[in-house]
Amino acid sequence: MRILLIGHGRMGRLVEGLAASHGCEVAGIVTSRSGDAVLAAGADVAVDFTVGSAVRANLARLAERGLNVVIGTTGWAADEAACREIAAQAGIGVIASPNFAVGMHVFRALVDEAARLFAGRPDMGAYIHEAHHAAKADAPSGTALMLARAMAERGYTRTVDISSTRAGSIPGTHVVGFDGPAERVTLAHEVRDRAVFAHGALEAARWVKGRRGWFGMRDLVGD
Repeated sequence: MRILLIGHGRMGRLVEGLAASHGCEVAGIVTSRSGDAVLAAGADVAVDFTVGSAVRANLARLAERGLNVVIGTTGWAADEAACREIAAQAGIGVIASPNFAVGMHVFRALVDEAARLFAGRPDMGAYIHEAHHAAKADAPSGTALMLARAMAERGYTRTVDISSTRAGSIPGTHVVGFDGPAERVTLAHEVRDRAVFAHGALEAARWVKGRRGWFGMRDLVGD
């Protein structure tokens, strides 16, 4: 399978280096310097790890060419409705997630269940703390916001305090806590190697090839 990389920063380079291990070949790399000419390369799926402000325009250009897309960029939630409309009109397949670590989505399922069980316990408050490397621009992380939405969907509608740390080279840690007068329950997911995101994105690229519609990692891993 041939993939087109949109962006060649830290994550783009990881995807490039790991592509062969997933049976993928990099058909081309689009950067701010390369322009759109390389979009003509014969690719099956594009993988976007750029910046949030570029996602909508990137998707529009890829949709014009009928390319299915994996979006691993964060910080574009305000454009999601418009991006969904672009994909629907073009009839392409898109799988988008703020976090492509497969373990994170197992973790999310555990958080879902905990939120459901604690929803009826007004004495149990909830919080999310996330930590990432100093260069990560968005805070709170897209993953923390995803977890908070999942908790609300399972009935935990009280305020969930979200806090963030940006320091050093932390790949990504998320802690969800439920705290009461006499006890606390905490769930945690910690990434030790950023390559896990690239592996997940490549799995997603293989999965979305030939599909039509808007998907998330929940569709890929199931729950």
